[in-house]
Amino acid sequence: MKRLARAACRLLNLAVPLSHLLYGAGALVLLTPQPTLSQQFPCCGSGKASVVALAAKPEPIPQPAQALAVARVGLTVSDMERSLAFYTGILQFRLVADTEVAGAAWEQASGIFGVRLRQVTLQLGQERLELTEFLAASRPGLPAPVDSRSNDRWFQHVAIITSDMDSAYRLLRAHRVRSASTAPQLLPVSLPNAAGIRAFYFRDPDGHPLEVLQFPVDKGDPKWQARGALFLGIDHTAIVVASTDRSLAFYRDQLGLRLAGGSENFGTEQEHLNNVEGAHLRITALRAASGPGVELLEYLFPRDGRPYPASERANDLVHWQTVLRVVDPSRVAAQLVRGGASMISRPEAGNHPSLPGVLLRDPDGHVIELVAP
Repeated sequence: MKRLARAACRLLNLAVPLSHLLYGAGALVLLTPQPTLSQQFPCCGSGKASVVALAAKPEPIPQPAQALAVARVGLTVSDMERSLAFYTGILQFRLVADTEVAGAAWEQASGIFGVRLRQVTLQLGQERLELTEFLAASRPGLPAPVDSRSNDRWFQHVAIITSDMDSAYRLLRAHRVRSASTAPQLLPVSLPNAAGIRAFYFRDPDGHPLEVLQFPVDKGDPKWQARGALFLGIDHTAIVVASTDRSLAFYRDQLGLRLAGGSENFGTEQEHLNNVEGAHLRITALRAASGPGVELLEYLFPRDGRPYPASERANDLVHWQTVLRVVDPSRVAAQLVRGGASMISRPEAGNHPSLPGVLLRDPDGHVIELVAP
């Protein structure tokens, strides 16, 4: 019996190597040199017993709420018929749906009492744009500030892809569309991640900024090289942010959008595209599995962009919303609020595809809408 005990002790008495890093259960544990078991337990040899302290198991890290798709991008308009004439008559969107809605669910979702809405869904290529006109509301909507600039943090646009920039620009000029850029800009070879892109900013009848963009053959989705129509679809929506890192923590780490690319843009072409003197931007592209991308625009210079209006409501004309499909919008909304987002809607508003979604604000005030698949 003694010999069996000694043999067992010899097997257990394998010395632990000097320093190890072990990964397990989300924790990083550092093992420093430890005494052998014969040193710890008198049955296996001489020495004093020692106590091994174990670190407490950390709390599990919440998993990101995977955004299944960017379903569409929405904006508020003041005159639906005028907007329809612009988007379908000039930009070649087609009408998909035209509905009028009212009731408690829509009040809860919008955060505004007494609303009656006309919502129109338009499609260009595979992407959708949703226009909303507030026919009634307890609080009148406000116009966009007349001195809005491209580096103000309420800035948001959609980038509409064209197969022929020169023809698109001539069409916009022929319809006396209001320019935001001085002219279409060709981004130079000194910006390798953006070189060869042609882009132009303009405005819709309510002053919403829009971009028309043409990719060179070596950039963008291959579908944007089609030549069957002048306007092909929406590549992304872009939002101005104060901090790329903070926005990545929200859109990538909490919502699960994937990082798709980035660029640092500056120079006279970028300045005249944005119409901001000295513009120097950090641009970060994010995407879900389908739908338009979400592009973060951080102005490294100038840093004088104004913050998103704290009093903004869904019927104001600065209002845009990026619509994301998620499983269980109420749960995802609660998770995002715990992470620092602010709620506009009551979360129960979005748990069925036939109901309006849940509206929240990102760290800069931009609105996202969570809808069921």
